[in-house]
Amino acid sequence: MMTITSMQRYQIIKQLGDGTYGSVQLAQAKDTGEKVAIKKMKRKFYSWDECMNLREVKSLKKLSHANVVKLKEVIRENDQLYFVFEYMKENLYQLMKDRPKLFPESVIRNMTYQILQGL
Repeated sequence: MMTITSMQRYQIIKQLGDGTYGSVQLAQAKDTGEKVAIKKMKRKFYSWDECMNLREVKSLKKLSHANVVKLKEVIRENDQLYFVFEYMKENLYQLMKDRPKLFPESVIRNMTYQILQGL
């Protein structure tokens, strides 16, 4: 379950990506050594209620499924909002982009099945 905590618990390792709404960094929990993905939102958030009312937060708080990345905690510090997710080595986009040839039909069926299960 999510807890209110501080970003000081994490050591940032490297930048993973940058998008319209935020950037994602690979980090490691200082106490356990667990690797996590931390999404830092670009816009400022001036209250905890404002953060908790985001559709992304509301949806991810309720979701618990093997095919949906797990939101571990939400951190608001200095008007910055951070989502701490379980770390996944690859995502589907990277998997497709880095592949020199098409996936076999059986793999496509399996991926589609997993996506639909997550939905």
